[in-house]
Amino acid sequence: MLTALVLLALLLAVLFALPARLGAAFLTAVLALGAWEWAAFAGLTGAAARLGYVVAVGALGALAWAATGSRAAWLGAMQLAALWWAVAFAWLAWRPHAVTRLAAALAGAAVLVPAWLGLTRLILHGTPPHGAWLLLYMLLIVWAADIGAYFAGRRYGRLRLAPAVSPNKSWEGVLGGALLTALVLLAGARAFQAPLVPFLGAGGAVFAASIVGDLAESMFKRFAQLKDSGSLLPGHGGVLDRIDSITAAVPFYVLGLEWQGLLG
Repeated sequence: MLTALVLLALLLAVLFALPARLGAAFLTAVLALGAWEWAAFAGLTGAAARLGYVVAVGALGALAWAATGSRAAWLGAMQLAALWWAVAFAWLAWRPHAVTRLAAALAGAAVLVPAWLGLTRLILHGTPPHGAWLLLYMLLIVWAADIGAYFAGRRYGRLRLAPAVSPNKSWEGVLGGALLTALVLLAGARAFQAPLVPFLGAGGAVFAASIVGDLAESMFKRFAQLKDSGSLLPGHGGVLDRIDSITAAVPFYVLGLEWQGLLG
């Protein structure tokens, strides 16, 4: 609980107390930490090898940033990221055991770089703190999905969602997450003064993507025979364990905002 409160306070400070560019720098540090942890999924356990992977992912991030200076290019990158997550869903559904070290390494870049790009351009978007509020609302959606799934799964979980990847996930948990997320979306539609049905549809895509992101990380952890992605956060595992759902939600959230004219 203490770790969670500290992380929440840090997040709010990054979003609303610091200049947006410092917030972007913080997200870059999170990308680096996530890449460091993901390297272990690809079997890179030595410090030099893991650092090399971090540098490679960072270089890809720099290239992606340079290539997406326009709004159209940014949205195009988010469309490609959404396509990747569709492929990841198929991977999880039909071939969850077909993982190799190379596939894990490439998947890490496909997961981390678009998420960092989407979050960083979002926090810098518009006049501060407009981007920060948009980012925070996305986090509320993902957190509602996680919290609802956790408590409903613990209390009612019977039907396994993806036993080959994450035996503890259940369909009852998905339903609990969906119900709590629906409450957040109903409040959001009112706050944004957005048409309810399209808003719920876009939010539903974010919710579904967050589940795929969670399961995808579980698939790679299972391949690497790891319980947690790391031990940086006491009682919470590693950085990836905290952001796995977010990485998949980002492109769908950004595209949903644009589709509804809410990106500004």
